[in-house]
Amino acid sequence: MKPVSGDDTILPFQLDRLNVRGRVARLDAMIDQILGQHSYPPAVSGLMAEATLLTALIGQTIKLRDRFSIQVRGNGAVTMLATDYFAPKEEGGAAIMRSYASYRDEKLPGVDSAEQGEQGGIALLGEGLMGVTIDQGTGQPYQGITPLTGSSLAECAEIYFAQSEQIATRFVLASAQSQEPGQPANWRAGGIVIQHLPDASSLMAKAGADVPVEGNAALMTGDDVAELTGQGDDWRTAALKLETVEELELIGPHVSTEELLLRLFHEDAPRVYPAQAVRFGCTCSSEKLENVLSGYDRSALSEMVEQGKITADCQFCGAQYSFTLDKLAGESM
Repeated sequence: MKPVSGDDTILPFQLDRLNVRGRVARLDAMIDQILGQHSYPPAVSGLMAEATLLTALIGQTIKLRDRFSIQVRGNGAVTMLATDYFAPKEEGGAAIMRSYASYRDEKLPGVDSAEQGEQGGIALLGEGLMGVTIDQGTGQPYQGITPLTGSSLAECAEIYFAQSEQIATRFVLASAQSQEPGQPANWRAGGIVIQHLPDASSLMAKAGADVPVEGNAALMTGDDVAELTGQGDDWRTAALKLETVEELELIGPHVSTEELLLRLFHEDAPRVYPAQAVRFGCTCSSEKLENVLSGYDRSALSEMVEQGKITADCQFCGAQYSFTLDKLAGESM
């Protein structure tokens, strides 16, 4: 069966009868490259795929000129997740994404399925915070913070939108390794976000201070926000239909993103817009790193020297850079 998936794209859509907008993301080669180059344990790969999907779905929703980022920090087995979405540089171009995770291997759960179920997913992060950054490249970036709460990163993001943006939001995400006969296994991921929008998102215009972290008991949900708008019925209709989606429909590759929308929302006047292509990429460079290191004095640089050189690796793409002390010290003087 020939795949018809729309891989490595994000498809914007709107449900005219329900006043709901959304995005469908289908990640294939891009997510496989991100996860494959780091050789993460399966539990970490699943969490990293979820964070990358969230970043893709949210980043494409914003009228973005530069970068949208999600960074999650916790005190558990996984200590950090970092993902970036870079807006296309030209009309019709692809958006660029990159991601990485830091973890403590000795604290990861074993392969026993019961243990994975109890300690996998967001539980791997323990207690911590999720932060979002919108950098339009024109001044001080907007930053928002929410505590890690709920049963998944997706639920945590839903609470963030309800609490900080007053937008009812629902995510459904899935990732898995798929394998064609005689071919190596590859990671695939897919997700949908829907948002009820009685008003335009304040997230698109913010450029101010951090969002305060509220106590978990005070956090609103998307359902709470929809009820406050007086249009809770429309929101519940869209959310209930979204919950019927199956994992194989999300990750593909044999159901196209347009066909998936028709399966879920054919009664609600779905309207699609041009899809956004995404691919893996990194903004690191020898010049950028050299500029950073050249800001240190010679004594500080000397402490970084190993085997006659100062070396550094990019955590996102794995690129390795090396410099001589004389070159960096000369430029820092």
